[in-house]
Amino acid sequence: MMPLYPANPILIIDDNAVSIRILTTALRSQGINHLVECLNSRDAVVLLAQGQHDLVLLDLTMPDVSGEEILSLIGEHHPELPVIVVTGVEDVDTAVRCLKQGAIDYMVKPVERNRLISGVRRAVEIKELRDQSRVLNQHLLLGRLQQPEVFAGILTNNKAMLAIFQYLESIAVSRFPVLVTGETGVGKELVVQAIHAISKVRGPLVSVNVAGLDNTIFSDTLFGHVKGAFTGATERRQGLIEKAASGTLHLDEIGELSHESQIKLLRLLQEGEFLPIGADTIRMADIRVVVSTNLNLAMLQKTGRFRKDLYYRLSVHHIHVPPLRERRDDIPLLLKHYIAQTAEALAKSPPVLSDDALFALIHYDYPGNIRELKTMIQDAVSRNRTGRLTLQHFTGWFSEQTASFQASTSQALATDGWLSDRQTECLPTLEQATRQLVVAALERCNANQSEAARVLGISRQRLARILEKHPH
Repeated sequence: MMPLYPANPILIIDDNAVSIRILTTALRSQGINHLVECLNSRDAVVLLAQGQHDLVLLDLTMPDVSGEEILSLIGEHHPELPVIVVTGVEDVDTAVRCLKQGAIDYMVKPVERNRLISGVRRAVEIKELRDQSRVLNQHLLLGRLQQPEVFAGILTNNKAMLAIFQYLESIAVSRFPVLVTGETGVGKELVVQAIHAISKVRGPLVSVNVAGLDNTIFSDTLFGHVKGAFTGATERRQGLIEKAASGTLHLDEIGELSHESQIKLLRLLQEGEFLPIGADTIRMADIRVVVSTNLNLAMLQKTGRFRKDLYYRLSVHHIHVPPLRERRDDIPLLLKHYIAQTAEALAKSPPVLSDDALFALIHYDYPGNIRELKTMIQDAVSRNRTGRLTLQHFTGWFSEQTASFQASTSQALATDGWLSDRQTECLPTLEQATRQLVVAALERCNANQSEAARVLGISRQRLARILEKHPH
């Protein structure tokens, strides 16, 4: 059974039953099937007052209550509700008057089918975006999640991540595609799973990595084929679109998709339909599409490697997951979790993390992000025999000079340095301390500024600004 679309019904108000039948037949043929028919304009007033609607298709010439009166009523009591006038009145002054009263489009019967479908889809999309904006504003004002259990698998206290969760809640019911970007290992898969869970769709989450798929394999994988479609097609193959029916289709590594396949994906998104290889009948796609990549699609479309129209279609909802180095406040939480998790799997007591190791781990940049952190902890806990994780357990991951500097700096700040001296005159100024740290970092990194910046836990640009102010 095909799900209802859009989320709230489209109210069709027309006193002509034949006109309503023509409209509903055209809309249903394109999967727009959540429709309410109203032949009596008086009933329309009641329906508008009683229920939520995503769009109104409104005739003008009707007995009892005219279309223009209903349009005025909608503008006064339901200003957020889009209205498309569909009428036999071909008059410029009337059209201008209706548009001034709030109608978003004016179509003259008989309406060309493609114009009707595109106009209705555009209106529904506008309504969805307005609703999502309203929900997002409500979430931001409330400052809390409505469904925190959906995000339980993503360990974070970071404000940027919590803002992402709030945004995901605001687009939960949207049918627009979602683009998830971020470096390798940041947890894009967990975000995709959260999107699927929060959408509360009936169908499954079906994922496929599209990198390396040529045009033919891509088509067969997504669309499937009928028996006898080509040599060797001895049985019908169900494509992933059918397998993900009423659910979510996740296309990973979307930035690697070939140009030919990009065209086919664009048609799927625009038309909401697909054709299995060898089939004669077009089928409707009942899915929500989520794509992910660690590449910069905006740059790829500028260089011609990715279609601009597809990029804009995919980026209506864009979630960028920040790298771990931009959410260092999460590192202690993640360390504690993965140490306990690994120890439990090995039937060991969780080892204690030493101060120097914690210092180094917090200031490490993690090019592999959370995936790398997890692997580091699993390796260290597996090799540990003392019940204490020290810097030596991680030296294979850091460069030797970075580890030694971080250890010596941590120790100096904690015990042997001037911070431990209780005499106030022994304290350097903040500017002096900054200069001493920068000089020490550059000495230990053989004047390599990029390495020194990483050791200090700051950006290369920030180090350059410090050097301008405090030349050594």
